[in-house]
Amino acid sequence: MSDRAVLDALVTAEVALVRAWQHVGVAPVSAEAEVSAALGWVDTKHGCRDHGIDLGALAAQSVAGGNPVIPLVGALRSIVPESARGWVHRGTTSQDILDSALMVVASHAVAQILADLTAAESALQDFIRAHGDSVAAARTLTQHAVPTTLGARAGGWLNGIRRARVRLEAVELPAQLAGAGGTLAAIGEIAEASGAAGAVESALVAAYADGLGLAAPTAPWHTSRWPVTELGDALVQAIDALGKVATDVATASRTEIGELLEGTGGGSSAMPQKQNPVRSVLIRSAALRAPLLGATLHTASAFAADERPDGAWHAEWPTLRELVRLALGASAHGAELLRGLRVDDDAVARNLALTGGLIVSERLGIVLTPLIGAARFKDLIAAASAGGDLAALITALPEAAGLDVDALLDPAHYTGAAASIAARALDPESDR
Repeated sequence: MSDRAVLDALVTAEVALVRAWQHVGVAPVSAEAEVSAALGWVDTKHGCRDHGIDLGALAAQSVAGGNPVIPLVGALRSIVPESARGWVHRGTTSQDILDSALMVVASHAVAQILADLTAAESALQDFIRAHGDSVAAARTLTQHAVPTTLGARAGGWLNGIRRARVRLEAVELPAQLAGAGGTLAAIGEIAEASGAAGAVESALVAAYADGLGLAAPTAPWHTSRWPVTELGDALVQAIDALGKVATDVATASRTEIGELLEGTGGGSSAMPQKQNPVRSVLIRSAALRAPLLGATLHTASAFAADERPDGAWHAEWPTLRELVRLALGASAHGAELLRGLRVDDDAVARNLALTGGLIVSERLGIVLTPLIGAARFKDLIAAASAGGDLAALITALPEAAGLDVDALLDPAHYTGAAASIAARALDPESDR
């Protein structure tokens, strides 16, 4: 969502409108051809390029009217042949053009974000197949809890990213074409004056949307900002899902844990031994900022007064652009992080054994409490926590004579449904 991309989209939105007027038989073919040629129309996918509009000058001139479309219209009309100038910005308003342009830029960004989320899913599937059975320490509130598997943990990551991708795929990005007050009155008047037959308004909106590669709106959304908030929510969810992965990777890559390593670590300007988890850091930065941007979009939507908001609409522009940028960066870094993610199996095993078997205390409580009672079991765990040999303490219990203590203390024998959780993440349709 660079300034240049937005400018190109604004010009594209203006040219697409002229082309739509010609499509419905109101504008002459010559006007559409002259405007398209003068302003660098390529096609629906690429829009306009090499249109000759000075970005810096346009930005400076935008302050006076509160949006860039006002000076843009004058600049475009000065470029196209005089015979076609009257068709530039015909029947529309600044908000139509700016809303449509932002949706065009968003649609290109969403395509890239979806591609990166898909790549992240694929990399996670490979990771689960390679490391899914590795037993590791689950941590709750920062402490060792019970055994889990890397597959179950990564399955949670995969489910989160998949749900975010599916939601983003479902987001509708509509064009905006409703005229000055959202009634399409000017469009109807222009069509009637030209002698066009039938209801031109809906046909023009559909042709305009098609020319921009966007959905045709069922109604104007000048002050009903669901396209912006729904897009924002989907982007925030995607960044959330990637942020969860980055948080777990950053934690597991700490020197004293060392279970996971990014494929390429970042260095330090002062400490040459460091291999910082830079991609995780950048994703976490995005994840910390994204929810507040999403909240700003909802606030702007709620304050979209009358038939054109006085400030709320303007607040959306930089907010949505920044949120899209964060999603683009987070998804690209996420895909690359997961493609290169490595496991230190020795560190996983070392950490799993740190508590000397206490990581299966939950299981021990289920098995031993009926045999020795809650009070004695509590004393047993306390003795082991104080440094006692847990296996020896259990073996010394007369009531435990028939138990296979080694098997009882083996974390691999207490991973519950971890394997099936990972399997369902790999194939979510398997149990339907």
